[in-house]
Amino acid sequence: MMAIEEINKAGGVLGKQLKPIVEDGASDWPTFAEKTKKRCCKKTRPSSSSEAGPPQAARQCLPVVEQNKGLFFYPVQYEGLEASPNIFYMGATTNQQIVPAVTWSLQNKGKKFFLLGSDYVFPRTANKIIKEQLKAEGGTLVDEQYTPLGHTDYNTIISKIKQEKPDVVFNTLNGDSNVAFFKQLKDAGITSKDLTTLSVSIAEEEIRGIGASVLEGHYAAWNYYQTTDTPENKKFVEAYKAKYGKDRVTDDPIEAAYTGVYLWAEAVKKAGSFDVDKVKEASKGIEWNAPEGKVKIDGENQHIFKTVRIGQVQADGMFKEVWNSGQPVKPDPFLKTYPWGAEVSKK
Repeated sequence: MMAIEEINKAGGVLGKQLKPIVEDGASDWPTFAEKTKKRCCKKTRPSSSSEAGPPQAARQCLPVVEQNKGLFFYPVQYEGLEASPNIFYMGATTNQQIVPAVTWSLQNKGKKFFLLGSDYVFPRTANKIIKEQLKAEGGTLVDEQYTPLGHTDYNTIISKIKQEKPDVVFNTLNGDSNVAFFKQLKDAGITSKDLTTLSVSIAEEEIRGIGASVLEGHYAAWNYYQTTDTPENKKFVEAYKAKYGKDRVTDDPIEAAYTGVYLWAEAVKKAGSFDVDKVKEASKGIEWNAPEGKVKIDGENQHIFKTVRIGQVQADGMFKEVWNSGQPVKPDPFLKTYPWGAEVSKK
């Protein structure tokens, strides 16, 4: 919404003002698909630009967007092994978050991994990838546990963690389960000094809900933090707080959604048209200085080049960046550049 306001204030796109049409997916996967179909079928709109929630919701929307020849900008990291001519992937694919996070953990925290995730497509696929990577890079899998979405009793799993003594708990839990897990971990007397956890679905907004005192010292892998040091991010954070409140925080999916609107606008300007096919063709290779740093649309798979960052939670609820990839990483959703990637695709 903020990106649309900024673009309109600067004159709009091709002389037209953008009008957002907001639909509520109600945290229900089929509803996301229904709402997407409703928007795609509005023939008065020359193109459809949508954003949705968790990966499973996006998968529900994918066939709808393809059948209706729309455009869908997805702002959240996901498990890879996918590419669609009608989707632009603004969040990290696997080689821009999970794979480098595993390598960093192996090099800095130890070889024994405990995989913990919610029971749906993202954690299952992510852990399938991680297991192949561990074999290739000399890591060891000590346990792999899944709980239903919304699960809140982690005492049994915490007992398993105590018993197995992993070097790293690689966490792909989602939603309220993270609140329960980390609070119960602390209640069990286990802090970040005793155990390294690295999460891929906990950002600044989740820290607000769980509590910085609970998460302090734990790690997460993303492409953007509110503390990311770029001139564009300083302006972005200032504008965000001015619009939504000084106590609000930005995070990776928020920044990716903002970036998606601007990249769409840049593609439309380059195409000189709102026509979906023309916009897709014009998008190839477009670069933009986003709050996270320079990004570029990969014309091969419509993902974007992104810098990988490992952050550690601080007492103020912000992340201290402890490592980054140094430059934007080319998206490789099918892991073709990894010798062990072929094994993942077979399964």
